Amino acid sequence: MAFFKKLKERLFKSSSKIKEGLDAIVEEGGVEEELVVDTAAQEAEAERVEAERVAAEQAEAARIEAERVEAERLEAVRVEAERIEAERLEAEQVERARLGAERAAAQAAEEAARDAAEAEAEAARIKQEELAAATALAEQQAAEAAAAAAAAEEADRAAQEAAAAEAARLAQEAADRAASEAAAEAARQEADAARQAEADARAAQEAAGRAASEAAAEVARQEAEAARQADAAAAAAAAQAEAQAAAEVAQEPVAAVPLSERAPIAAALTEEPSEETAKKPGFFGRMLGRGEKKTVVRRALDDDMLESLEELLITADMGVHTALRVTANMAEGRFGKKLSVDEIKELLASEVTRIMEPVAKPMPLYAKKPQVVLVVGVNGSGKTTTIGKLASQFRAAGKSVVIAAGDTFRAAAVEQLQVWGDRAGVPVLTAPEGSDPASLAFDAMTQAEADGADLLMIDTAGRLQNRADLMEELAKIVRVIRKKDPEAPHNTLLVLDATTGQNALSQVKTFQELADVSGLVMTKLDGTAKGGVLVALADKFGLPIHAIGVGEQIDDLAPFDPEDFAAALTGLNR
Repeated sequence: MAFFKKLKERLFKSSSKIKEGLDAIVEEGGVEEELVVDTAAQEAEAERVEAERVAAEQAEAARIEAERVEAERLEAVRVEAERIEAERLEAEQVERARLGAERAAAQAAEEAARDAAEAEAEAARIKQEELAAATALAEQQAAEAAAAAAAAEEADRAAQEAAAAEAARLAQEAADRAASEAAAEAARQEADAARQAEADARAAQEAAGRAASEAAAEVARQEAEAARQADAAAAAAAAQAEAQAAAEVAQEPVAAVPLSERAPIAAALTEEPSEETAKKPGFFGRMLGRGEKKTVVRRALDDDMLESLEELLITADMGVHTALRVTANMAEGRFGKKLSVDEIKELLASEVTRIMEPVAKPMPLYAKKPQVVLVVGVNGSGKTTTIGKLASQFRAAGKSVVIAAGDTFRAAAVEQLQVWGDRAGVPVLTAPEGSDPASLAFDAMTQAEADGADLLMIDTAGRLQNRADLMEELAKIVRVIRKKDPEAPHNTLLVLDATTGQNALSQVKTFQELADVSGLVMTKLDGTAKGGVLVALADKFGLPIHAIGVGEQIDDLAPFDPEDFAAALTGLNR
């Protein structure tokens, strides 16, 4: 009951609330009718409702107390089991230490005997090697002495042969030198005679050439002088002709050229568009104010009213298909009858409850340890906050929970999850920024198994459903953890932001195909969400809605109750 009160206070702050729209629809075409109020019946009904409320609160308090007692009992059992396990582990450790000491002593004795045998064998080997080395040295020295004697004898013989060869070489060189000098002298004398004859001939030839050159140069000079005089005469005649032509041109008149006028440039004119000041009144502008009345307004349920109801439900994010289905069921057997706002609210709440009841299921818990819960969703949907709240509730129920911070690409996400882990008293496993989230998920499963945890909740990075690369990364996480446990993840929770409206339908479709979503958690119903999208999701997909959130506090997440939700959505007082 307390959460339902909070739900009614915080739910659906949008300007298009269904309850206000219903008031406008009925008052727009309805008529006032006198209402006969049975005060006694009303008081009896109020007392009955109050008694039911008190009984429900008492039952809720008893349930909470029973859960607390059970949690304390489970905690005591867990502590006792941990103590027994610790004693068993300590005894095993002592036994392992004793066996280890015995094995170490046996190994030490065996190694000492082995070392002694190896030392004795090494000494014998060294002695044998020394004897072999001495024998080899004596043989080497004898061989070296014999080789030295043979070398000395060979050197003496070689020296004698070299001396005889040197004497013969010197005699031959002296004879060759004398013959060479005689031949060189004869050649020199012949060369001198040839050079003298050549010099005399060259002098005579040069004298004859100089005489011929001087004669030719004189003839050329005379010809050049004659040509120069002819060119000078021609140039003088040409200059005289040009001067005469210039004098004739100077005597002719010159025509004046008119200047063109510069055309002016026209400036461009701009006009400011006019602003529209009249605003078309919106749908809720037609709503009528309600005061204290002794009469009630009723309107006949006709086609116009059904069309208005359909439009109202569509604007509340219920979707066309679901809105048509709901209004058709409301009109069945009531078409043409007059209905008040409260009666329409009752009908609408009843129909919404009927659609939502099959999907109002808590998250199932299994005996498998650890039960792996993969939490997915788009950016900013509230995954981290939801994980912290769920972990707190599971721990209060006596479950051992471990959280894996799988959003390794955003440091703030890890820090935020650690804060929620501290609030819930649950350990958070992390990895360095930029690490592979699939690798972290695998390591977290190994750690959770070693710790004997009941639940492992894996956070993931927010990803848009239209980014194929990021969605493939999510598929990789699923493939990797299934190598550890083929049945994992045992639960895949899709966290949806209620303010996204009909976009939530495409998110569910994409994530369900890729990650096999098993249940939904709807957050931010305390914001501008219109709420009808939950009805559309239940009608189209039939996925369980495990919980809804209406705030940032750790207790602002509760199991989904279809009747409470329908009453809050329609503004029905219960």
